[in-house]
Amino acid sequence: MKLVPYWLDTISPVSATPLSDFPTQSDVVVVGAGFTGLSAARTLAKAGRTVTVLEADQIAGHASGRNGGHVNNGTAGNFQAMAGKYGLERAVALYRFFDDAVDTVEQIVTTGNIPCDFRRCGKLKVAWTPQHLEILRSDQEAVKRHADPQTDFLGRDAVAAEIGGSTPFEGGILYRRSAQMHVGKFGMGLATLAMKAGAKIFENTPMTAIRKVGTGFEVTTPTGVIRAANVLMATGTSRRAPGWFRRRIMPVGSFIVATAPLPEDLFAHVLPGRRNVVTTRNIHNYFRTTADRRLIFGGRANFSQSSEKSDIRSGQILHAALTEIYPELADTEINYCWGGNVDMSVDRLPHAGDWNGITYAMGLSGHGVQMSVHLGHLLGRKLAGDSVDIPIWNRPWQPIPAYGIATHFMPVVGAYYRAKDRYF
Repeated sequence: MKLVPYWLDTISPVSATPLSDFPTQSDVVVVGAGFTGLSAARTLAKAGRTVTVLEADQIAGHASGRNGGHVNNGTAGNFQAMAGKYGLERAVALYRFFDDAVDTVEQIVTTGNIPCDFRRCGKLKVAWTPQHLEILRSDQEAVKRHADPQTDFLGRDAVAAEIGGSTPFEGGILYRRSAQMHVGKFGMGLATLAMKAGAKIFENTPMTAIRKVGTGFEVTTPTGVIRAANVLMATGTSRRAPGWFRRRIMPVGSFIVATAPLPEDLFAHVLPGRRNVVTTRNIHNYFRTTADRRLIFGGRANFSQSSEKSDIRSGQILHAALTEIYPELADTEINYCWGGNVDMSVDRLPHAGDWNGITYAMGLSGHGVQMSVHLGHLLGRKLAGDSVDIPIWNRPWQPIPAYGIATHFMPVVGAYYRAKDRYF
């Protein structure tokens, strides 16, 4: 079993810009070569701006290459709860903002000819208990009425037919606009498009300091100092970001396994609908298949951050959860097991705006695959001078309560949610 992401182990990495081409000036410095930074760089370069992307490690090497490969529409939380908190009009606007994000990914894949197995497959949100089912039924009615007529409520038998054979799920919601893709191939394709447009991308080149100078910025790296008119901070959970950002993001571990390629007959039985699936368990799971007949199965298996020890333990927990849904896969080999950190905000919504002149997009809270690409594109347009409507622009962003010690309580939170899943 390899402790590396399946997505990054099955691609040919692109060659980043040689350090000999490191600039001293740039219209925009983008910090982070995940999907947010790469998407912004592509858009800015196409608009004729000089763009320098700084990446502390490798292109798409963190959250962008360590997720489940779902490109889902709809928000992760309950639509009715969101409407109650923000008002119906605002909730509908946010819901459709996520729909737009999936469209942006598809548009870039199509126009850029990125061979990343992108497919509009639909998403199933499935109920673990009868109580969860009633909540989903009510929420689907509200979503269909106000925001997305392309949703359907499915009973137990319909969900079983979608997932394959016997199922522990009571029913669920089908969101038809969701998609999936090979995120490693997409990341390399997006980086290639950005560089072809003129952006420079430097791997293993962290930002070590940032300073306001006149109307612009001075960004320091181990390779040199760059003067830039604008800076886009797209660093997720990185500790290299200024403290104001770090205090607003909780890095939460999410873990994933990938099976060996399944035999044709078994693959035909597992997820015959080929949907993305998300469960309503408090410690929820998400899963999908791949073009090479694997099952990708993930979840909050371990309430700690990713490490070799944590990833191995999480792989064992995920294998047990996988076989609870698919007993016929009990003897199937697990080829890959990996973890990554989701940048969670208190309100579980993404945030973008301007802080002390620095443009940012962070706290994507599990919506990252599609929203990072969409926000990067919109912020690229904004920094290029376009008038752009971003529904989440400069929304209030609450700091993490007791930041600095909150992560130490995550195992306790995990034990609480496991008890809820078992007894309630």
